[in-house]
Amino acid sequence: MDAYLIDAVRTPFGKHRGGLAGIRTDDLAALPLAELVRRQPALNPATIDDVILGDTNGAGEDNRNVARMAALLAGLPPSVPAVTVNRLCASGGEAIVQATRAIRAGDADLVIAGGVESMTRAPFVLPKPDVPFPTEAKLYHTQVGWRMVNPRFPREWTASLGACAEAVAHDLGITRNEQDDWAMRSHHLAAAAWEAGLHDEYVMPVADVRRDESIRPDTTLDKLAGLKPAFSESGSVTAGNASPINDGAIAVLVASEAQTTVLEAQPLGRIVAAATVALEPHRFTLAPVGAIRKVLARAGLAFGDIAVWEINEAFAAMVLSCLQELPEIDRELVNPNGGAIAIGHPLGASVPRVVVDACRELRRRGGGYAVAAACVGVGQGTAMVVRVD
Repeated sequence: MDAYLIDAVRTPFGKHRGGLAGIRTDDLAALPLAELVRRQPALNPATIDDVILGDTNGAGEDNRNVARMAALLAGLPPSVPAVTVNRLCASGGEAIVQATRAIRAGDADLVIAGGVESMTRAPFVLPKPDVPFPTEAKLYHTQVGWRMVNPRFPREWTASLGACAEAVAHDLGITRNEQDDWAMRSHHLAAAAWEAGLHDEYVMPVADVRRDESIRPDTTLDKLAGLKPAFSESGSVTAGNASPINDGAIAVLVASEAQTTVLEAQPLGRIVAAATVALEPHRFTLAPVGAIRKVLARAGLAFGDIAVWEINEAFAAMVLSCLQELPEIDRELVNPNGGAIAIGHPLGASVPRVVVDACRELRRRGGGYAVAAACVGVGQGTAMVVRVD
């Protein structure tokens, strides 16, 4: 049984302390859920079998199963269950995969999948002390990266994500200029997509925010070259060639073939195959390489069969490292409407965004196959093949 992506809605991706910063994380997740249901007049909300949302942080207003909270806040019937999943940067993609599996197994006919992250509102956390009368305590920021690290892990595994991306790129001979050039490309393509109206029926306005806030259409190589390295004194990764800190949410309606008739909908696309792989945590930027090869094999496809590649741009260093290891990919087909360096990377919402963008771009090009892929912290990579008929 096939699983179809029927429709998708997302918020604009807000910048750190930007236009979405005042919205609670659970309320933010509820916005596209409610809008998705509103846009489907033939949908009886009581028939939704499950809501599955990805969320990476889980330490603040997204605690205790934010998917369930969001479903209730969105006005879905209390009888609709919900679950939150966490595969770090691929959490929302995992939500789509689990929805697809449930439909293929016959356990569900209609699922809302997606993800949410408010990185602005990520709280500080204070661990409980090990002694009755502590004399000191350490406060941890939960916005991004490692916290409360287990000392049993090798030090190289728990280095910052940017430092790890930088080290892999250095080993592969990828230069700072190449990374800056890719970042500039991302901003220019993302700005052009908005100017062309490509997201007008897909991205819902929230308050006064109508577009992704991190896009810089005036970005130049000179401006990017003037930024200081972010993770080491002479390094290549900067704030300009890495994804920013963002807030955002997305909801995707996933259904069986029978439900496409009930909903009287032309699907956005169909999930063909999915794969997740893992390697050493400090080499996480290369994990999409294995995931892409694995998912193509599962789908019985070759690189030349793929019309669009969406690779989530956690870092320009990461995308370029993968492309260097996958010379079969035509770089002109990668992120044709910009990537996360410009659009933003609200962790739990990011992979659904690249999946939906892949489907929407395929439809503009007349159909075919696309691959949506992402790196995942702690050494994982994920990839999906989608088809638009």
